[in-house]
Amino acid sequence: MDELIASAKKEVLVEMVKLAQKRGMAGSKGHWKEFLKVYDKKFGASLSDPSRRSVDSLAAFLKTFTQDDDQKFFKKVIQCHRNREDVEQFKKTSPDNETAEQKLVRLTLEHPQYPIDYSFPSHEEVRISKFLPKKSKALKSVDMIAIDCEMVLCEDGTEALVKVCAVDRNLQVKLDEVVNPDKAIADYRTEITGISAKDLDGVTHSLKDVQKLLKKLLSNGTILVGHSLNNDLQALKLDHTRVVDTSYVFKYANGPTNKKPSLSLLCKAMLGYELRQKGNPHNCLDDACAAMKLVLARLEGRIDDVVTEEVKELDIAKLLVHRIPITLHSKDLNSILPGEFTVEVKANKKVRDTYSAFAIFKNKQEAIEAFENLEGDLEKDSCGRPQKLVKFMLDSGTSGTLCVCKIVPEFSVGQLAKKRSVEDDNNTAGVLKKLRTDQTSGQLEDSSHCRHQCETHLQEIERLKGELSKRDQEISNLNKIIAALARKQGL
Repeated sequence: MDELIASAKKEVLVEMVKLAQKRGMAGSKGHWKEFLKVYDKKFGASLSDPSRRSVDSLAAFLKTFTQDDDQKFFKKVIQCHRNREDVEQFKKTSPDNETAEQKLVRLTLEHPQYPIDYSFPSHEEVRISKFLPKKSKALKSVDMIAIDCEMVLCEDGTEALVKVCAVDRNLQVKLDEVVNPDKAIADYRTEITGISAKDLDGVTHSLKDVQKLLKKLLSNGTILVGHSLNNDLQALKLDHTRVVDTSYVFKYANGPTNKKPSLSLLCKAMLGYELRQKGNPHNCLDDACAAMKLVLARLEGRIDDVVTEEVKELDIAKLLVHRIPITLHSKDLNSILPGEFTVEVKANKKVRDTYSAFAIFKNKQEAIEAFENLEGDLEKDSCGRPQKLVKFMLDSGTSGTLCVCKIVPEFSVGQLAKKRSVEDDNNTAGVLKKLRTDQTSGQLEDSSHCRHQCETHLQEIERLKGELSKRDQEISNLNKIIAALARKQGL
């Protein structure tokens, strides 16, 4: 262990110390801050940020961990970083040999959460270790297997594997087994796993049997695919380096890196279908197929890897009606849009001269038909979704324009964003020109309001820059004071 710590880079040691802090781990000289009080008589715990400490102090703290479980955990963190370094090195030395599949492996290993999520707690059982093959031939393998597992809660407080499914890149089933946990089960979690006590009657397959089968499937550099795959590998007690984790590959356009989209959301947003009906239990085989479909669609360029925040509001039985003149009552929408629907007005965050609402239909088909039968100029909104610019004239004499947006596009949101071309831009320019001709005075005022908002934002940015500059100066002054105190104590 000491040799591994000595050879590790500083950023790795920093992460190991931070993980120890997060997990509340203590070595023979206590927690990190307790260790600093003994190790550093001058500054003690006053300078506790690991990134600001020397390599020697970080290494000294990590060497105080002598328990086997702690050492196994830190070894796994180091191994995760080495896996990452190996694929990065392969990309640098053999850029032309990196397959599209290997690129997704690299993106998974480069994710900030990878060393954290894939550093599993230690187990007494012997693991099957499949570390990164050294030969570039294995790194160029395009064979893929997607898996999904279900776990039950045992009476000893641990989780145990109860079912595992695996499919290849052709979605052919390679493994579909119910597993006997060989432990007293406290909760089958039937509403999640779909497994009950009767499903285990006569089941003889054990975890070791499944490990042997997977070892064969994962030979010769085969890539393992899954969603939050670390949970499945932990249940399988299996180590594998060539992994593609769809919860890492696909991400929100804006948001922290540890905020992962669910598999159901990705199927809905990127592939355009519902993974499961509300209230239905997970289907292990469906989930494995879904992960593989997402990866294949990404490899084939049919979808992007960015999920917009708007997708979280996705509802297949709705049409979004926006830029509605505030003078138009929401009930009048029933006279403008075809079909039977109810109206749900969206709350305005700011006072404006337009508002938005949802037209809620009984089902997806009715919503689609209403959109198709609606007369108006077809365009795309800022998220790439199809929408129509609709002119209306009511019996009361009220007239104007509004936009009706199809929330579920024919293609995924990611795909539409990816497939925008120069031709699309030209078409959009033409639509914008027409809009400028037909816009009402209210819409022109809205444009002026937007410009005013932009100016306000720019002023706010300048103000914040000034505050940051002042803070930097304050920090600089504090550093000078600390340096002076240090010199004084050294006298």
